[in-house]
Amino acid sequence: MSRVYNFSAGPAVLPEEVLREAADEMMDYRGCGMSVMEMSHRSKVYDQIIKEAEADLRELMNIPDNYKVLFLQGGASQQFAAIPMNLMKNKKAGYIITGQWAKKAFQEAKIYGEAVELASSADETFSYIPDCSDLAITDDMDYVYICENNTIYGTKFKELPNTKGVDLVADVSSCFLSEPVDVTKYGVIYGGVQKNVGPAGVVIAIIREDLIRDDVLPTTPTMLKYKTQADNDSLYNTPPCYGIYICGKVFKWIKKMGGLQAMKEHNEKKAKILYDFLDESKLFKGTVRKEDRSLMNVPFVTGDADLDAKFVAEAKAAGFENLKGHRTVGGMRASIYNAMPIEGVEKLVEFMKKFEEENA
Repeated sequence: MSRVYNFSAGPAVLPEEVLREAADEMMDYRGCGMSVMEMSHRSKVYDQIIKEAEADLRELMNIPDNYKVLFLQGGASQQFAAIPMNLMKNKKAGYIITGQWAKKAFQEAKIYGEAVELASSADETFSYIPDCSDLAITDDMDYVYICENNTIYGTKFKELPNTKGVDLVADVSSCFLSEPVDVTKYGVIYGGVQKNVGPAGVVIAIIREDLIRDDVLPTTPTMLKYKTQADNDSLYNTPPCYGIYICGKVFKWIKKMGGLQAMKEHNEKKAKILYDFLDESKLFKGTVRKEDRSLMNVPFVTGDADLDAKFVAEAKAAGFENLKGHRTVGGMRASIYNAMPIEGVEKLVEFMKKFEEENA
């Protein structure tokens, strides 16, 4: 069977080249006689894998020396608790609510201190990014939190909030490595890798060193202390070894493709094909305010739930998988991460045109 066009929001499409390479090394990684799945995380061979992965990521993102790179477990959702536990010195933080995941992080933070809602786009089903140029940020806030790209709703911060000198914490799960980023603008930048970078089970957190300290909330589990992980180079306990190995391969693939600037151009080109069609279509329409549209996740609807269901079913039969929108929104969503080829988006648009003609 040939591969389908996989528009899943995550776990998501990975570069075929990476999958082939991993398949070739499955039984015997570079002559060591075993699979990466089987080797000790304390071995010399694995030490090289994780160190090289970190070095490549640092190069790709131009990560300054005063930031630590941690490979963690527990999904981005575990960071919803780890962040307040590690950073809530004054037990107060500001949250900008632009979707499901920011909302969940906000609810979690309330367990550990005072979480203040600074802005929200819930009034219009999170279809836009609120104005963050002059928020009610106070000096006693430990950090300001955003979810930078909203996987479910298809919005993206094109400009970071004005945090008035307070550290910015960003969940970048669904836009990780999709474009160049200035790491120095963040205190913490983190994301689950299963959308743009690797298989589910790994979270990468990039944390400025002065935020990694001993005086965390007293109830913080040893495993969730950033200091524990940083002091042990992400090897305090057995890390998600195989997942990190695949991430390392994806970093090399991105470098080979020309780095993050080339990725951004590739992603803009793909998104334009789909958005241009949606803007002209009489049947389909995008659900996000134009200036806030994500390059990664594109939600759209016909306005008729039965027709939406028919489209999803016919698309699936034609080899376009996972186009059903998130259960909280309905409609459709095409996630077009780094590894989705341009041809996949062109074919999808071709199919949408045909569907529109047949169902006008």
